[in-house]
Amino acid sequence: MKLGVVFPQNESSADPGALRDYVQAVEAMGYDHLEIYDHVLGASPDRPGGWNGPYTHEHLFHEVLVTLGYLAGVTTRLELVTAILILPQRQTALVAKQAAEVDLLSGGRLRLGVGLGWNRVEMEGLGEDYSTRGRRMEEQVALLRRLWTEPLIDFTGDFNVISNAGINPLPGRQIPIWMGGTVDAAKRRAARLADGWMMNLPIESDPYAALDEVRGYVAEAGREVEAFGVDVRVGVRKGVEETAQRAGAWRDRGVSHVSINTMAAGLAWPQGHIDALKAVREVLDPS
Repeated sequence: MKLGVVFPQNESSADPGALRDYVQAVEAMGYDHLEIYDHVLGASPDRPGGWNGPYTHEHLFHEVLVTLGYLAGVTTRLELVTAILILPQRQTALVAKQAAEVDLLSGGRLRLGVGLGWNRVEMEGLGEDYSTRGRRMEEQVALLRRLWTEPLIDFTGDFNVISNAGINPLPGRQIPIWMGGTVDAAKRRAARLADGWMMNLPIESDPYAALDEVRGYVAEAGREVEAFGVDVRVGVRKGVEETAQRAGAWRDRGVSHVSINTMAAGLAWPQGHIDALKAVREVLDPS
């Protein structure tokens, strides 16, 4: 099992030095990957119609692919992960280009986690249709994989048209695409199309049953269950010992990745988050 961390997006700061210190400390502790989640626009609660989402315009979010490009230059080993990039609100060819660049700059360390998104205000602000995001993402995944491996492509889909064009440089490999998602359709989509599934643990009423469900869908799709990755996030709010116990329980269930989430625990940025991750690491790997 790979052990990583969730970057505390809206509890971080705009200071690039603090960001560098945090991620280098994570790498030095021996964590395997760093995940960063995505929002472009924050809505105001005072907007017409109101707003009751978990994030507003006052919550800080670093843009994920630009940030991973920066982190590629200040790390040497960490896998860099979007968890998740809201793919349907972005232009497919641009995502292909940016992801290829991050992968090249990092020496092949990008894992692209993608999902549909839930923020209608954000998606409409980026000029995309919220109602078609599921079909659009399926087409985008197929197109991304072609753009990363073929110098020139002709593609005409329902949402994308590329006529005898391509990106350069190519990443030199097929960047792994993982998917988030909690509803049944999203789980089935991940089982059919993705290289792995990123579980949103707090939303699952029975996380162990959800794991078995997705593995069943993978088998139904005629794919190897053992080759399909699963990434689960475990928070630190209830203490280091419980965090380590829960991570160990997921390891026993055979998941490929566990990511430690230090957000919502009242920790100072960056040192409080670093100290919590160090404590978890020491309990899980006392040697």
